[in-house]
Amino acid sequence: MRTVTLKLALLLLLPALHVGAAQAKGTLDSIRESGVIRLGYLEAAAPFSSGKEGAPAGYSIDLCKRVLESLGQQLKKPGLRAEWVKVTLQNRLEAVKDGRIDLECGTTTWTLSRQEGVDFSLMTFVDGGSLLVKAEQKLARLADFEGKRIAVVKGTTTEPALVRDLKRRKLRATVVPVADEAKGMAMLTANEVDAYGSDRLVLMGLALNAQGSNTFRLIDEDFSLEPYALAMRRDDHDFRLAVNRALADIYRSGEIMNIYNTWLGSLGRPGVLLASIYVLQAIPE
Repeated sequence: MRTVTLKLALLLLLPALHVGAAQAKGTLDSIRESGVIRLGYLEAAAPFSSGKEGAPAGYSIDLCKRVLESLGQQLKKPGLRAEWVKVTLQNRLEAVKDGRIDLECGTTTWTLSRQEGVDFSLMTFVDGGSLLVKAEQKLARLADFEGKRIAVVKGTTTEPALVRDLKRRKLRATVVPVADEAKGMAMLTANEVDAYGSDRLVLMGLALNAQGSNTFRLIDEDFSLEPYALAMRRDDHDFRLAVNRALADIYRSGEIMNIYNTWLGSLGRPGVLLASIYVLQAIPE
């Protein structure tokens, strides 16, 4: 009976041992063996990450494509292939944690609380949280939102940042959590809320892509700092170093300005804060 019990216990442990062995293998080893890196993208986060049917495009997407090229050189394995995996604002970090993707290429804000579960690359962009309103509304600053309703996507950094800032200003506005950007924009269009909150450049993209380019506008104020970075699994130091080596080279070479101009050049040159990040992260070899 004891022998049978021991065999049964070993059989039950085999799946766990297999998972442990897979996790023990580094991301770079897996990429080298398969020739594939799994990259996560958001379907509707222009100009950073958007696209359908596995053909994503945007600022963050171009950065990840450059990272892919660099990894091929670092691993001495040219021809590495990207497998693009669609993620959402709600499941993107879980997709990193459970191994569905190796690198998340979207608009993820690097926070210390998030770093408890995933790791991050060098910063890729800096944005600020703001509000999108109907063009005809006389709403210009957060102080104008006393008694108003503001939609935000649940689970994003925008939600707690907005709540904190409203509390700090002692403004009694109602924050309305929504499932995604489409729902927030639909509620704003239907006048079910007075504003939709997200990162400023994401809001600009939504406004420009909306029917009637003069329908929406941004308020004149930000309520948070949003440093973007590429998310990856924790405790994989070699992979993080390889990704950061690629990004640092992009910043050193000036290639970052080609990417910036492609997707954001119509907004003018990078601001002082973003330009400083490009310079400070051009880390030498």
